Amino acid sequence: MSVRVLVLGFLVSAGGLLHAAEADVSELRKELAAAQDATDNPAIIELSRRIVEANPRDSMAWETLTRAELAVADYARCSATLNAWDKAGPSRLPVIDDLRGDVANARKDYGAAERYWRLYIAARPNAAESLEKLAGLCAGEERWQDAVGYWTQALAFNETGAGRIRRANLYLELHEWDEALADADKANALDPSDATVKEVLPRFELVKKFLPRIKAVDAQIAKSPGAGMLWLDHARFFTLAGLPDLALRDCRRAMKLGPGMMRARVQTGEALLDLGRGDEAAKLNVSYDLARDESKHVNEETLRALGACDALVLQNPKQADPLVSRAKVLRRLNQYVLALADAQAALELDPGSAGAHFQAAHALDALGRMKEAASQIGEATELSPNDPVMWYYRGLLEAQRADFDAAIKSQSRSLAIRESAVALLEREKCERRTGRVAEADADAIRRKQLPTPQE
Repeated sequence: MSVRVLVLGFLVSAGGLLHAAEADVSELRKELAAAQDATDNPAIIELSRRIVEANPRDSMAWETLTRAELAVADYARCSATLNAWDKAGPSRLPVIDDLRGDVANARKDYGAAERYWRLYIAARPNAAESLEKLAGLCAGEERWQDAVGYWTQALAFNETGAGRIRRANLYLELHEWDEALADADKANALDPSDATVKEVLPRFELVKKFLPRIKAVDAQIAKSPGAGMLWLDHARFFTLAGLPDLALRDCRRAMKLGPGMMRARVQTGEALLDLGRGDEAAKLNVSYDLARDESKHVNEETLRALGACDALVLQNPKQADPLVSRAKVLRRLNQYVLALADAQAALELDPGSAGAHFQAAHALDALGRMKEAASQIGEATELSPNDPVMWYYRGLLEAQRADFDAAIKSQSRSLAIRESAVALLEREKCERRTGRVAEADADAIRRKQLPTPQE
């Protein structure tokens, strides 16, 4: 056989192998497409790997492989894949930096993520998605001005209603109210049907409603940045506008300025609860059952009363009465741990304070510490025997402990001082429990004879 025939046979054989390899890769691509449709990441990873092994210069397969490994949080293998891809091509592809940034961000290595994304942006200035990622990273680090800058660049290449809303939120963080509202209005004009726009637009309408008062407090804060109450007033507007993150920031400033201010503590707790961070609120001893009004916010008058009590406590650090008054307000807010702390602090200053014992009894009762509550209300009635409310409450606690005879006596003491329908009702209940039907019927008749509060 001639050499020419041998060479020709070899070429035909090699061509056949090449065509076979191409056919294999083509089949792998079909399988990969099916795996992507099914979002089957393990299959996507295996098929992409086999494709790049067959054709190391297939950038699309490398990127598909990297993103699938990232999706299953296999960051070590993802980094190794990026290294192999970097070496496989004739020239370095910018998208590798973008993906390295994604991996670093997933690993919470935010410095590296920013560095890689910035490299990618330098090569692809119109990469809106990566600009948005940089904006999100900066926002997470509260670098609001940088975040606005990146969002502004992204919007220049891809203006959307949702994008305008995100920049508007950043302007709110910077207290650039007019710019925020302008972005919200533009978002609504661009795409009023967008889900993000529809969800948050009412919030911006509330900001617009409160804006004159917000700006007025801004001016006051500029003159007196150390006034904790101004920051709390500021925070209150944000709470009412549905911006608990902004409210929280102002409340925390107020807490630093006045660590003993219960209004600051309660408003901070409210903001945390609104953000779904009840565990952090609990660390402040603000409980999840914080009393709210029909607007689902802490009542304005109650907050004012709490602030007034804070001022009295600060001005009169050696007097028990301001602490007793503050304990009462805290109790109305269902904040019994804080109320008990104030009542106990009042008792340290004045062990003979009937009001402090009374507030302690209420708080202990709400906290399920019945025996201690009974002891405290006993002290209160001994110290203030002519207070009908204390005797009434003592009767309630005694009835809770099934000591109905004692409860009847306490309610009788309350009624002897001042007749009331509530005391008659409680005494009637105890009388029926002990078989004193005639007395109970008499109390029921008398209760109906008493004028109602409206009369």
